[in-house]
Amino acid sequence: MAEGDVLFVDVVAADRRVWEGDALSFIARTTEGDIGIMANHEPFLAVLVPCAAEVLTPDGKREVIAIDGGFLSVADNRVSVLSQYGRLAHEISLDEAEHEFREAEKKLEQGDTSETNRHHHDRAQAQLAAARKAHQVD
Repeated sequence: MAEGDVLFVDVVAADRRVWEGDALSFIARTTEGDIGIMANHEPFLAVLVPCAAEVLTPDGKREVIAIDGGFLSVADNRVSVLSQYGRLAHEISLDEAEHEFREAEKKLEQGDTSETNRHHHDRAQAQLAAARKAHQVD
């Protein structure tokens, strides 16, 4: 594999660096829809929405990362993600993610549309998507 065939991906949350390393591809959801990034992609900036981002590494591993929104920057075979929250899917319990999402949905249905609850809902949605992808549950 030639050097120009890989990207360097760096996913940073407010409290830590979530994941960094070489990748063949990176997939995330922007406000415009899903985007896949491969080596030599044109420079790009986007706003991310809550999602389960995916990284495919050169050794064939798939890393799934829950992010609750943020920003994506692509330039010179480097992908940078900045998000308030980020967790690797294997750090997330599927049962806990389902419970947290149900609780957040319930509050929204009961009329709690506060910024705090909407943010909690978005984070729970991202965690659930990542946990499901990691566990191959749809």
